[in-house]
Amino acid sequence: MFIEPNLKGERRGWIEVICGSMFSGKTEELIRRLKRVKIANLKVEIFKPAIDVRYDETKIVSHDTNAIQSTPVDSSQAILILAQGVDVVGIDEAQFFDAEIGNVCEELAKKGIRVIVAGLDMDYLGNPFGQMPNLLAKADYITKLHAICQVCGNIANISYRKVKTEGQVLLGEKDVYEPRCRTCAQVKD
Repeated sequence: MFIEPNLKGERRGWIEVICGSMFSGKTEELIRRLKRVKIANLKVEIFKPAIDVRYDETKIVSHDTNAIQSTPVDSSQAILILAQGVDVVGIDEAQFFDAEIGNVCEELAKKGIRVIVAGLDMDYLGNPFGQMPNLLAKADYITKLHAICQVCGNIANISYRKVKTEGQVLLGEKDVYEPRCRTCAQVKD
């Protein structure tokens, strides 16, 4: 995809959301799209929430260790300030951003910017996660990815939390989470 002018000569922006469970390839797909943007010589800025330091403090890193440089930010409003004069904005782990992330993406799209956002659509209990429902409602394009259930091998859409702890947000990897289908997520270990 590229940003094309409309009949009035203005650039058209849009919002793409990549969602799914952990280990479904969301960040991998985000990185793939952003690398293609760079090949097309479009100006891009990439952001991630400052709290996500699992693999790297500044890079977006997939579970397969593919990486791309990004700017960590504490609030979604910072994205508006830092994304001046760009063609494309990439945002990872959108579920961790504040309530304004949907409005920020909408404002960027209205300015003619292609916005590519990746995030968990559901938490470990299978409930909508953070601002993702709002982003999905505003999206022009949605890609839902699935992992493989670690119990039965079917398609997984739940990020099953293997440790017993409360709270919606718990940063972790394979030591804390595994992908499970809806049926196997109900089985208690």
